[in-house]
Amino acid sequence: MMKMSQFVLMGVFASSAIAVSAASLEPIRQSCTVSIGDKAGTLRLETDNGQCEGRKHCGTNMSDVPLNRLTGFSVADLAQAGAHLAATLAAEAGTFTCSGAVKDNELHGNSVFTPDAGFVTRMERMGFSGFDSEKLEAYTLLDVRSDWAQSLKELGIHGLDADNLVALRVFNVDPAYVHSITGLGYALPDADQLISLRVQGVNAEEVTQIRALGYEPTIDQLVQIRIFKITPEFIHRMQARGFKNLTIDKLVQIRIFKLAD
Repeated sequence: MMKMSQFVLMGVFASSAIAVSAASLEPIRQSCTVSIGDKAGTLRLETDNGQCEGRKHCGTNMSDVPLNRLTGFSVADLAQAGAHLAATLAAEAGTFTCSGAVKDNELHGNSVFTPDAGFVTRMERMGFSGFDSEKLEAYTLLDVRSDWAQSLKELGIHGLDADNLVALRVFNVDPAYVHSITGLGYALPDADQLISLRVQGVNAEEVTQIRALGYEPTIDQLVQIRIFKITPEFIHRMQARGFKNLTIDKLVQIRIFKLAD
């Protein structure tokens, strides 16, 4: 049987490992550009590690973020040529600041990203690992938070890790979306399945419409239905053309071989 002293030592070693991991994080310094984003109310943050000089938009990171996430900066500032500004984006995973001067309606300068060791500690206690400064910078731009990660963890989703949390956040996978799928009677999808479902725009309303026609698509077939645009209208059109016993797989084949044209 393990002695109490051994339990204590194990706790000390575990705490030390977390502390070492957090302490190994270093700030990231790069050149940066802030410009108007493609979507209304967003700004584009672009960083460049110096390996793509002379080529526009080849930075190591490019992300459009809501304007209200930045402090010390406004869209109007981009019209002030020569103005020296600092745009800061603070998140649980760290803080990103781009400081420089406005030129051609863009802020050009240098950035520093400072990781938050406390965030790493919280995530590691939940079982997530493999953090480095680059990943935490991505978490900061996407606003990946520990409470959101915990909410997915509590659902019992298999396959969650520090890497696919990025994709899950990009495609807005949250407990409400997961419940919308399991509420239709499906078993809990794993992390990769949830990403695929969200990437293709699978939603409960459309699934219900397909089911109303007598189909019981699997999770994988839900993805195929969206990829190949198997809509109720398409199904009715194929039936009207004389196709019989139209399973989901047959409908997909019709699309692949362009038999509906």
